[in-house]
Amino acid sequence: MNASHSLCTMADPKEPENGAVELGTPNAAAPTGTMSTRRLRSEDYNDYSSTDVTPEGSPPDGMNGFAHPESYQRFGETNGTTWYQTLIHLLKGNIGTGLLGLPLAVKNAGILLGPLSLLVMGVVAVHCMGILVKCAHHFCNRFQKQFLDYGGVVMHGLEATPSACLRTHAIWGRRVVGLFLIITQLGFCCVYFVFLADNLKQVVSAANGTTNDCSSNRTVVMTPTMDSRLYMLSILPFLVLLTFIQNLKVLSVFSMLANMAMLVSLVVIYQYIVRDIPDPRNLPLAAAWKTYPLFFGTAIFAFEGIGVVLPLENKMKNPQQFPVILYVGMTIVTILYISLSVLGYLRFGADIQASITLNLPNCWLYQAVKLLFSFGIFFTYAVQFYVPAEIIIPPLVARVSERWGWLINLLLRVALVCVTCVLAILIPRLDLVISLVGSVSSSALALIFPPLLEIATYYSEGMHPLVIAKDIAISLFGFVGFVVGTYEALVELVAPAATVVNATTVLVQ
Repeated sequence: MNASHSLCTMADPKEPENGAVELGTPNAAAPTGTMSTRRLRSEDYNDYSSTDVTPEGSPPDGMNGFAHPESYQRFGETNGTTWYQTLIHLLKGNIGTGLLGLPLAVKNAGILLGPLSLLVMGVVAVHCMGILVKCAHHFCNRFQKQFLDYGGVVMHGLEATPSACLRTHAIWGRRVVGLFLIITQLGFCCVYFVFLADNLKQVVSAANGTTNDCSSNRTVVMTPTMDSRLYMLSILPFLVLLTFIQNLKVLSVFSMLANMAMLVSLVVIYQYIVRDIPDPRNLPLAAAWKTYPLFFGTAIFAFEGIGVVLPLENKMKNPQQFPVILYVGMTIVTILYISLSVLGYLRFGADIQASITLNLPNCWLYQAVKLLFSFGIFFTYAVQFYVPAEIIIPPLVARVSERWGWLINLLLRVALVCVTCVLAILIPRLDLVISLVGSVSSSALALIFPPLLEIATYYSEGMHPLVIAKDIAISLFGFVGFVVGTYEALVELVAPAATVVNATTVLVQ
């Protein structure tokens, strides 16, 4: 989640307790006005992943894990999104920096094993998204609720289990989901710091040798420049000022510009990597198993779009269309992931770097692409930052007098941005940051929680043993990836600098 995920904020008036935050799109539901201190103090801070329509029934049966469209009625919003807008938002919520790191991920898995693994992970990730939607429908129908967020669905799932202990501590389900969502979002922000620093450093280093000649075999003498950590510190003040913008309508404008910039950049990247592909027979079909956990972390980071599912489905005019949109959208995303990762690895081979933008030639056209994508990531930072800020800051501001509320609000924002900057400085390797965030938090949200949620929701009502076995297998797969991926990323992190390959070093072309 990778990613250029955008926000979809929908308040839950019936559930004032802090819950999970999910990602969607600013255009889907942007609140009006700026976030004032009075609002922070006088209102319970809202759950930014709740939904706005009422399921009238959602039996657990249905093709591919969804309730059958005819088996429940949904009242979409009058001003809700159309199927086309929802599809665009779904694509935007799944395409970001994780995509640019997938060619290196394929190198860590192998030219054959990598694409096959991406396909399997895509199918499993979409299935888990379907499980989440199905369980949300089930509990909305059972409790006659208008909307439920990810954390709320997990909480009700624990309340439905036969275990008295789990029922008693069901509220912790909501809190754990919220915690992992905060970790994921702040992790995205750390990735953005490293990405911006690496790309800006390369552009500055090659500035004196940048010409109009985009020949891939042209050698450019790189000018010595600052360490990437100093670039992160240089970017820090500008990102702090950017996060002071607390109006999502304003942020949505920047988000639109960011998405346009990244779309143009992707088109230019594709037209470059499809040309002059060398003989691929020297590339390994399957890489060493020691590097496969790094592939897992990067891949699940890219596929961690489960946070956009409930907000998008419930902001539609015709929510019955969502299952088809989800399958079509994620099919497009999976094809994009596999194509860019395979073509990128084929084009650059063993020299592929943590972000494919770092492999582009140092001519003005591709330098502009790096700056354009960096421009998009810069403004996406504020959109990603909005989510954890809205969970963490309001309850803390509510503890002080209204006179000092605005100052505490700004100081907390500065502190959170500084935390992401410090973490990025401590882990200045883009590939490891992506893999670590993916293994730690994305695996839990996308693979571990949804299957267990299905068991908790429907076990007391009777489940087929094969369905239980399938859910346990998916959760175990996610848990093994969580443990091994985190371990391998940490081991690589403490490796001597001499063994570092394809990290923040740039390719001289």
